[in-house]
Amino acid sequence: MTDCLFCKIISGEIPSVKVYEDEYCYAFNDIAPAAPSHFLVIPKQHIPSAAAVTPENSMIVAKCFEAIAKITKEKGIESFRIVSNIGEQAQQSVFHLHFHVLSGRDMTWPPG
Repeated sequence: MTDCLFCKIISGEIPSVKVYEDEYCYAFNDIAPAAPSHFLVIPKQHIPSAAAVTPENSMIVAKCFEAIAKITKEKGIESFRIVSNIGEQAQQSVFHLHFHVLSGRDMTWPPG
């Protein structure tokens, strides 16, 4: 998608601080962290939100969760929260599926 912020980050048009990348997903630090450790994991395939997951693209979502497990293990993070907002009323601001991974002491709910 040409006007999608996250698609532009994946393509390198918009800079980010990369945490991880493989053929299925890209992870980068959140620019406005809501916890001591806060990064996003996004599929490289444009999927608007978790509401758009289908049998045809669900493997991509599984790969995102595999990446989250790998990244948190490499960072020594044993306890963390995964958040995905779906739709405007849930405060989804970028309509490309993404998972916020947050960890650290004194986290509150909701984050931020």
